[in-house]
Amino acid sequence: MEDCSVKPITIEEVQPLINQFAKQPVYIHLETTNGAYASHFDQSFFSASAYIRNAKVNYEHGKLIGEGPFRAGLKIEIGWVYAEGLTHFELDEKGRLLLAGHGFDGKLAVALEISKTPFE
Repeated sequence: MEDCSVKPITIEEVQPLINQFAKQPVYIHLETTNGAYASHFDQSFFSASAYIRNAKVNYEHGKLIGEGPFRAGLKIEIGWVYAEGLTHFELDEKGRLLLAGHGFDGKLAVALEISKTPFE
């Protein structure tokens, strides 16, 4: 997500994009990392991550909150899907909403992507 079409998140721009995917089957990609490979350089560093790709969900509504970094939550039938620490977004050429959170070092820390078609 490091090209010129990636922009800083504003609620005014991103909330309508989240809304357009609601109440229909969509595919979710959710990934977090705090530097999973950092422990190779510093054995005292505890690394953790989470990854799910092509989870098919139908969310009732989505909500973007915060003043930056942001939190996006998607209300599904029996719970929530959420990502915290989001800073940038893109609606790509395939119509997928890509939300990313970059740390102070510029590295990707979290990604939440929503698509009407499966991710490759």
